[in-house]
Amino acid sequence: MSGTDLEIVVDRARPTGRTLLAAGVEQSYVDVADPRHLHFEYVRRMAAVIDLAAPRGRPLTALHLGGGALTLPRWLAATRPRSPQRVVERDPAVVELVGRELPPLPPEVVVTVGDARDAVTTAAADAYDLVLADVYRAARMPRHVTSVEFVAEVARVLRPDGIYLVNVTDLPPLVFSRTQVATLRAVFADVCLVADRRMLRGRRYGNLVLAAAHHPDRLPVRRLVARAAGDPVPGGVLHGATLDAFVAGTRPATDADLAER
Repeated sequence: MSGTDLEIVVDRARPTGRTLLAAGVEQSYVDVADPRHLHFEYVRRMAAVIDLAAPRGRPLTALHLGGGALTLPRWLAATRPRSPQRVVERDPAVVELVGRELPPLPPEVVVTVGDARDAVTTAAADAYDLVLADVYRAARMPRHVTSVEFVAEVARVLRPDGIYLVNVTDLPPLVFSRTQVATLRAVFADVCLVADRRMLRGRRYGNLVLAAAHHPDRLPVRRLVARAAGDPVPGGVLHGATLDAFVAGTRPATDADLAER
């Protein structure tokens, strides 16, 4: 995508809001006066997992795969000051535009241009409390960040109590999401899915959030159920038996499978 396809526009309903558009499609939203304000529900769901999984205000070391307007890096810096963060964005035009038109980031947040899988495979083991993936090309996740082999590399760079968060865009009957859940489960002991209830009923296209951790019962599922239910766009959480049913009969994706397509 060329830089001419990109623009940042003011939210008429919220004058401090800014939306990053790519070819007219919303990519990210930032409130320049309040980085704690999260406009998109899937971003709120990712933030909720972080909020509930670690003591309030504790700095967390994070690797963001996909940058956009840097909504979650800004939120994490505001809610957990002194959190070391690395952001890897593949499109230099996005980095240039966001750096020019949106507020500067604290020095603990470092943005680099690069490939998400390369960033993970070259990172040190046990380096991060959080890995957050929001990686898209033309509304699709690149295949090389959807396999068991990639997820195993994410697991390697996460600390023992670390959490992997993934934004998945899908449409009914959620075949891709089921495959991604199976893929995460092939590597991690604890996995859950959070999404708009209408999506879980197969009634709309949209975003689902997957969360994964090394140890069973690491994810704050009970509190996440309450948080998701109280969101302006009420969400549901699948975990344990409900996630078993969601993913039943689905195979994980491997590099070999993806190479054949």
